[in-house]
Amino acid sequence: MIVIGLTGGIGSGKTTVLKMFEAKGITTYNADLEARKLINTSPEIRENLERLFGKDAYLGEELNRPFIASIVFSDKEKLAALNKATHPSLHHHFKTFLARQSGIYIVYEAAILLESEGYKLCDYIITVVASSEEKLKRIQLRDGMTVSEIRARMNSQMSDALRIEKSDFVITNNSKSGTKQQVACLHDLLSDLSIVS
Repeated sequence: MIVIGLTGGIGSGKTTVLKMFEAKGITTYNADLEARKLINTSPEIRENLERLFGKDAYLGEELNRPFIASIVFSDKEKLAALNKATHPSLHHHFKTFLARQSGIYIVYEAAILLESEGYKLCDYIITVVASSEEKLKRIQLRDGMTVSEIRARMNSQMSDALRIEKSDFVITNNSKSGTKQQVACLHDLLSDLSIVS
């Protein structure tokens, strides 16, 4: 089974695209969602994050996300340290998950797939892009963030141009119908690629 990495910047619509692949019967793995679970349940990760950010890193049994976000999205070194503390456990979790799957291919979605070396788990990479206006609108609607907060997040991430350069395929996600057509075409292509792999 081949592994297809799916990535894109904040507001690009990665999860929407992931659901379109799911609707075609494809097994998917949402790395960001699984990482949230691991961060809240792994004693090893908790110990690492409390060492990095102090005891305020957690509120009870859950990660103190607003506190962590206020640090890492203005400090690239702290963001890199956060990723280094969590991604080995996530990669191990994915490999265990993958070993139990069967099918033509699997889609592995991760916001920082290319930055975290998660791309090494993948045979092909898809980057999802959208216009700046569309991304701003989606994030404000979804998260209620200010434009300056959104821009800080965007500036902490890899640029779309660099993601595209490192990818095999690109989906432009500005309209639902257009995106569905692109996913359908890619699904056919990836199905063929999985047969010859």
